[in-house]
Amino acid sequence: MKRIDKYDQLLNSGEYYNCNDPELLKYQFKCKRDMDRYNLTSNSPFGLKRRKKILQKMFGKIGANPYIEPPFHANFGGKNVFIGDNFYSNFNLTLVDDARITIGNNVMIGPNVTIITPVHPLEVKDRLSECNQRNIPVTIGDNVWIASNVTIFPGVKIGNNVVIGANSLVTKDIPDNALAIGSPAVVTKMINNEDKK
Repeated sequence: MKRIDKYDQLLNSGEYYNCNDPELLKYQFKCKRDMDRYNLTSNSPFGLKRRKKILQKMFGKIGANPYIEPPFHANFGGKNVFIGDNFYSNFNLTLVDDARITIGNNVMIGPNVTIITPVHPLEVKDRLSECNQRNIPVTIGDNVWIASNVTIFPGVKIGNNVVIGANSLVTKDIPDNALAIGSPAVVTKMINNEDKK
């Protein structure tokens, strides 16, 4: 399915919009069709072959050698997700892809990881008014390992060669070559040549 430019601009504008707009919801349901098919594939040679074809349709872009263990969940079925080569994700990857999520090459993701782009107002009246929402893109670099049960917040940029420890809550940017752990995640060390030993 071809991307619809007006929704791409709206979702990535950083401005508040009505997330219950009927036309937007119709587009969102269309985007999710391939994701629903993917999650119904069997663990068989035929099912694995079918998954490869569906992955190419599902995402905004996906590189060579992808593998995503079902079930996989995404607000827009992955249409706002752009992934490089050699991507691996274990089960229950949840991408709240209302804005762009960009993932580099050679990224490994453990089970039950969530990446979020939407933000809602703190003020109750504004939050409930027409499902007010704005989105901030998330970027993940090359050669990143995200362990199980990690949540990555809107607007976060994770550098290259980073490891995010299990159960971490990533609320701020993480620089290249860092090991970050905790809730909220903090850099506990820089990965260097000593770690190769």
